[in-house]
Amino acid sequence: MSAVLAALPWLLLPVFVLLKVRRRPLLSDWPADAAPDAPLVSVIVPARNEGDNIGRCLEGLRASTYPRLEITVVDDESTDETAEVVRGHAARDSRVRLVQPGTPPPGWFGKPWACMRGAEVAGGEVLVFTDADVRHHPETVGRAVAALEDTGTGLLSALPHQDLPTFWERLIMPVVTLLILFRFPDPERVNRSPRTQDKLAVGGFLVCRRDAYQAVGGHGAVRHEVAEDLRLGQCVHAAGYPVHLLVADRFVSVRMYRSLGEIVEGWSKNLSIASRQTVPRWLRPATPWLIALWLVAVWVAPLAGIAIGMVTGSVGVVRWGALAFGVSALFFAAVYARLRLPLTYALLHPFGGLAAAAIVVRSALRGSRVTWKGRTYRTAAWAVPETPKPE
Repeated sequence: MSAVLAALPWLLLPVFVLLKVRRRPLLSDWPADAAPDAPLVSVIVPARNEGDNIGRCLEGLRASTYPRLEITVVDDESTDETAEVVRGHAARDSRVRLVQPGTPPPGWFGKPWACMRGAEVAGGEVLVFTDADVRHHPETVGRAVAALEDTGTGLLSALPHQDLPTFWERLIMPVVTLLILFRFPDPERVNRSPRTQDKLAVGGFLVCRRDAYQAVGGHGAVRHEVAEDLRLGQCVHAAGYPVHLLVADRFVSVRMYRSLGEIVEGWSKNLSIASRQTVPRWLRPATPWLIALWLVAVWVAPLAGIAIGMVTGSVGVVRWGALAFGVSALFFAAVYARLRLPLTYALLHPFGGLAAAAIVVRSALRGSRVTWKGRTYRTAAWAVPETPKPE
């Protein structure tokens, strides 16, 4: 009985998921069909050294069934074949164009600069910002525009499906994704919340009305932000425009990182800062440290308990560790089944938790210094825009 009581937090975890986690609204709730005179949509793809990704991204966008579409790829000083691939697509499809704005000016990070310049040359009433590593279903844009109009929102974002083909991606990415899920378990609740810190926007797919975008100053408002997607959503909400989050894993997929090095560097640049921007002010200094402690305590401690109990001969500790580890493994088996990945990875979840905790600590130790794709920046403070006052 004592082992069961000690393992109670792990036994309650599936209960929390069943009670709190929701997968509504879905992008499929809105129709894909659009009238011939539908609003012009400008898709903007910032790209820096995305030669391996940009071709597949453009293929998906060009296959869109939406009738009025233009696609602008903003090449942010790539040194690989990114521009050449885009020019090839532009030669075959007049809707595609390449923009090369040059070096970001002082005070600007590369991605916000590329997004802003893309928006400046775009002619659409609706702006779609998407990353080069994102794949789109032909119906994605049509359904998103229908959702934008139906909800009357200023900015719409979507949770994608994660493509995880390699060992390190499968080991670490689900653990980090769960961190986000535990903070934002219910998109409908995110949409209803009046608090700016509760808003979530995912940069892989942002759909924005031009008037809302311009009202906050576009990406100029987040020009020195590492989590520019999250902050843009917060700025739009603080300006009084609704911000809407959907689940779109049937229509949008992403492969964020391709190697262990990219996973470490990619999450190191924003985990600490972004996590602080989604909690109350008093909690921000301690947030990344608490996250790292939670990762170790929940996912790593049970396996460590088994080992310690076996070494010390403590049967009670072994029973607790085995029960907690077993429940966690079953929980991760459900996660991996949802991601359509081999269930055997569920047995390795303590190592994924340990790796994720190390990345969070690494991110926190970096402070305001951010390194990504050959550039080093100093990011802005953790301040969150004020929640709009009710009229």
